[in-house]
Amino acid sequence: MTVTGPKGFRAAGVAAGIKASGALDLTLVVNDGPLDVAAGVFTRNVIKAAPVLWSQEVLKQQKLKAVVLNSGGANAATGPGGFQDTHATAEKVAEVLGAGAIEVAVCSTGLIGERLPMPAVLSGVDSAVKALDASPEAALNAATGVMTTDSKPKQAFAQHESGWSAGGFAKGAGMLAPNLATMLSVLTTDAVVDKETLDRALRAATHVTFDRLDVDGGTSTNDTVLVLASGASGVEPTEAELTELLTKVSHDLVLQLRADSEGATKDVDVTVKGAASEADAIVVARTIAEDNLVKTALFGSDPNWGRIAMALGRAPARIDPETVSIAINGVTLFAGGTTAEDRSAADLSGRAIDVVVDLGVGSDEATIYTTDLSHAYVEENSAYSS
Repeated sequence: MTVTGPKGFRAAGVAAGIKASGALDLTLVVNDGPLDVAAGVFTRNVIKAAPVLWSQEVLKQQKLKAVVLNSGGANAATGPGGFQDTHATAEKVAEVLGAGAIEVAVCSTGLIGERLPMPAVLSGVDSAVKALDASPEAALNAATGVMTTDSKPKQAFAQHESGWSAGGFAKGAGMLAPNLATMLSVLTTDAVVDKETLDRALRAATHVTFDRLDVDGGTSTNDTVLVLASGASGVEPTEAELTELLTKVSHDLVLQLRADSEGATKDVDVTVKGAASEADAIVVARTIAEDNLVKTALFGSDPNWGRIAMALGRAPARIDPETVSIAINGVTLFAGGTTAEDRSAADLSGRAIDVVVDLGVGSDEATIYTTDLSHAYVEENSAYSS
């Protein structure tokens, strides 16, 4: 069990008719308490979808009874009407659950710029409430109902030795370059926790997991990560313990998202160490991860360290060419300003690729999780809206 693994949660995923295919397209997650503490992080994109604006507002009180999510339409760049649709969705969920709309977060994913078919959404809420359950099947349906170009649902769960747990699901296969949060993800925990601690733990967890996933440089209009705490375990962990378990679940989901990202044939870790600051390490690693020449070389299993050197050299960070080294899959190919080992010594034939850059100017480091750039990625995204 994942999102329903922690005590106090039920979920459902139904086919509301938002997608023409008839696939599952509406998900509902309900916190049965006794606590209703929540926290969230959202996209930094200036163009925010209506459900992001709504959920940011309701999260100011850091209390949630439920989260309703739909695939088949992003409800982004839809103006006042789109915001009204989000409000109406929250009102509907609140009505059938006997809660207030301010206790309901809303998330949407799909094509930008089109209004949602609200009769289908609202009737789907009724169907989802009837299907609510704490079973593994209900959790799987919930994770499936948020999928767009994903080929499989992504779920994760972890339990602490003292008896409390955390779980969740995520969706995302393209437009993956988060700023603060990423794609859509709902995390749950049955820990006893106050809202300030939960907020800090979520931000610490997403900082080193969701925010380090960068497949294509696209920061979505809809990126949202929510965590709901029920307190049903009766166990109050330390903030460090809560952060550790949320980080574990989030990291699991991030690796699943990367593995299923559009057209990916390589799973690439770009680690930058020896940086003057963590911010420098992140910006250098992200610059390498987003560079199309680097990504296409990796697609071709070509250990072309020159492209990596080019990319890192343009990052806005403290860099000394004489102290930089570049290693690919354990083979140092560049060091001291010139060639080290012959590039043929690095084997990139497998799916996993490990790029390690040592800037040699400090002690901070960071890892960005990325992929290659393949023909399939271009083909899938060139036909996305059609």
